[in-house]
Amino acid sequence: MDKKRVLIIDDDSRNIFALKATLKAKGFDCISSSGAPEALDLLRTDAVVDAVLIDMMMPEMDGYEAIPIIKTIERRAHIPVIAVTAQAMVGDREKCLQAGADAYISKPIDVDKLLGLLAGI
Repeated sequence: MDKKRVLIIDDDSRNIFALKATLKAKGFDCISSSGAPEALDLLRTDAVVDAVLIDMMMPEMDGYEAIPIIKTIERRAHIPVIAVTAQAMVGDREKCLQAGADAYISKPIDVDKLLGLLAGI
């Protein structure tokens, strides 16, 4: 079976490093982007991406702006987009899902929960 490839979009390199290490240890292939505009450029190519993990709070363009754009990219409309946020307030989950995220996970990330979300891809 081919490794599933996850695109991690986060402006904090420490988060990318930790997620990549965790996911690689679990058999995933990871690519990353430090900002949504760069990630959108990548998603408009033929690059293999099976799922997207996107930080909701980033400068320049946040996840709430980027997710609807990802969903309009024809070949990406059906890939799972998981919103990652430190904002674990009431209503944040709904806000992420309204933006088009397929799932939501709060920081600090519960690895078992994340693996459960990625298990379906």
